Amino acid sequence: MTETHHGQPETASSQWQVLVALLIVIVAYLVSAALGWPQAGTRNMLAAEHNAAQDANHDHVEPVQDVTKPANDAATEPAWPTTNHEPNAAAHTTLEPPALWMVAPFVLILGAIAVFPLVPVISHWWESNLHRFEVAVLLGTLTLAYYLLLHTHPVERHFLGHGITEPAAGSPSFGLTWTVFQNAIFSEYVPFIVLLFSLYTISGGIRIEGDLRAHPFVNASFLAIGAVLASFIGTTGAAMLLVRPLLETNRERRHVAHTLVFFIFVVCNCGGCLTPLGDPPLFLGYLQGVPFLWTLKLWPQWLLVNGLLIAVYLMWDHFYAYPRETLSDIARDERMAGKLQFSGVVVNGTLLAVLILSVALLDPSKVFPGTDWHPWLFLREVVQLGLVAISLLVGPAAVRIANRFSYGAIIEVAALFLGIFLCMQPALQILDARGARLGIDTPREFFWASGTLSSVLDNAPTYLVFFETAKAISADASVQVAGVAEEFLLGISFGAVFMGAMTYIGNGPNFMVKAIAESSGVRMPGFFGYVVYSVLVLLPILVLATFVCL
Repeated sequence: MTETHHGQPETASSQWQVLVALLIVIVAYLVSAALGWPQAGTRNMLAAEHNAAQDANHDHVEPVQDVTKPANDAATEPAWPTTNHEPNAAAHTTLEPPALWMVAPFVLILGAIAVFPLVPVISHWWESNLHRFEVAVLLGTLTLAYYLLLHTHPVERHFLGHGITEPAAGSPSFGLTWTVFQNAIFSEYVPFIVLLFSLYTISGGIRIEGDLRAHPFVNASFLAIGAVLASFIGTTGAAMLLVRPLLETNRERRHVAHTLVFFIFVVCNCGGCLTPLGDPPLFLGYLQGVPFLWTLKLWPQWLLVNGLLIAVYLMWDHFYAYPRETLSDIARDERMAGKLQFSGVVVNGTLLAVLILSVALLDPSKVFPGTDWHPWLFLREVVQLGLVAISLLVGPAAVRIANRFSYGAIIEVAALFLGIFLCMQPALQILDARGARLGIDTPREFFWASGTLSSVLDNAPTYLVFFETAKAISADASVQVAGVAEEFLLGISFGAVFMGAMTYIGNGPNFMVKAIAESSGVRMPGFFGYVVYSVLVLLPILVLATFVCL
């Protein structure tokens, strides 16, 4: 996996191509806003959520005003395109999950990620992001074809509020297919990948330059700083900011892979649990009504797990890895050492701060602070792309050149997760329908259930599945947070965030760090090799933490 096909940075022309594409998207959104589409989408979403709240609080369905059109302009206001659904049916319809064998495409895409790099006749072919995209689209299309031709039961819709889409009287059922596509792409994939792309690109314009001495304590300090930053600028932002100086510091060493593995453990995952901005599952919990500062209650888990991981790394590097370096490499590392210098911080650091505010404030389901205005649908994502455009236009180009910045790593994540988000829809629906029957009723059980699935599913939607499962059995809890027993929510949050580090696909930044490290010449462990690290190092620490903190 390389930043470009041959590991070279992007050219200036490709940077301009990205900028032009961003401007086209922004202009297209402005045109759609002039036509009233995103505004109507927000109103449709609020109406659906109002209907769902009525269903939850009353035994009958009360009439709800059609808020997709203002009362004074109902004839001319456009409506957001929707599928044929019944927004009030969710509380009255028994949803049948897909056939169990429909998890096969999801298993296949995970298998391709794990096995293809290990097979000599396929590994070179698999290095191409185009080929990864082709596999993702093929398996995603098979998943959608099931809903088009074979699934005969209603499907819950998540995009533009909760509702139910009924199957067509006969095959094909385009409504079901469109609903599943919306759930996967519009509700989950687009916000996910736009945020990762924005953090990746803007942080790529910041350079922390300087080849420090690659002593074990110095590398451990990188991990500790990253653990703190991850909760406040997100795991992606912290990882992209620190991975390049960490690689530069260790470029004279030969035994570096373990350092990057621990970096994924700490900075890409376990460090990001103290605020909703740290990791996508916690942000989704915030959108479900969890108070912003509630996640600070995870500080004992954060301190224990990250502290133990950094301590284990320090002992590993000090007593095992560093002594294996050759004397000539150590001498060269000492000779090349220098002070750290920071570039691009003023422009791109400011843009990162604004990006974080956009994530927190431009949620269409919540009013903008101090007003009664709900942000338009996808305004948050367009603002984030606008910040990327500003970064590319105003940020110093020399910084990206020095960083050997390219889009290869984020394209790899985008290609693979497109297939993952589509193929995991049947698995999530099966869990949603049968989760309450799993017999999970203790904080530790919620930790292991949400954590195990977060290792192989994306941890954000997995968090939501167990959030709803816990809500269904939390009616008698004395302390509730957003309708969920607080002890259950602790287990779910702890599991989803921390066990996203168990595999490369558990969290988006994991793959990006792997790709950037390999483009810099570090021979990273394969899918199963990484799992060996996580099982031998991370898993025992998490077992201990569950006994101490849950």
